[in-house]
Amino acid sequence: MTTANGSPYKAMRRRVEHLRPTTPGTLEITREGIIHDLRSPIAPHELTAARISRRLEKVMPEGLLAHTGTPDVEDVHEGVMRHPDVMVIAEADMEVEGSFDPTTLLAAIEVVSRSNPDNDWVGKMRDYPLLGIPVYVLFDPRTGEGAVLTDIHPTPNGPRYATRTDFLYGEDITIGEWTISTADLPRYR
Repeated sequence: MTTANGSPYKAMRRRVEHLRPTTPGTLEITREGIIHDLRSPIAPHELTAARISRRLEKVMPEGLLAHTGTPDVEDVHEGVMRHPDVMVIAEADMEVEGSFDPTTLLAAIEVVSRSNPDNDWVGKMRDYPLLGIPVYVLFDPRTGEGAVLTDIHPTPNGPRYATRTDFLYGEDITIGEWTISTADLPRYR
């Protein structure tokens, strides 16, 4: 789909911006097209993101945030725009207009969506190393498990994470240089 303005990505980006104010859930862009996750901000999802953010900020140095808000992370060249649930990023790297540069993130953290788990376990596992995000962490309230992915390496199908460390809720995990507890994280019912 090439547009009059030349880029399929630019056309999708305009469409997302047009739809966002009236569309529930989240809208993201991958090489395959626009992803619409209908999730509503349910308590276990939001509480998990908040607890992870708070726990990380207690152990990280001044000047770093475990940010749970907007904007998205975007790489126009790769044609990908994603919105992590929690982004570990330096405050200085947030002083930009528009989307964050994904290469400034120290980690992207997702709380797996009940309505579209493949977006987190498949799509973002493919896109985050492509964007150069060095650490990707998944918390899955469906199962009470998760994974920390690190060590981006090239493959014939594009960059991938080489190291995966699985965990169960209740264990301590290391995200980048920081260790936090996964105790008392809510589960979906």
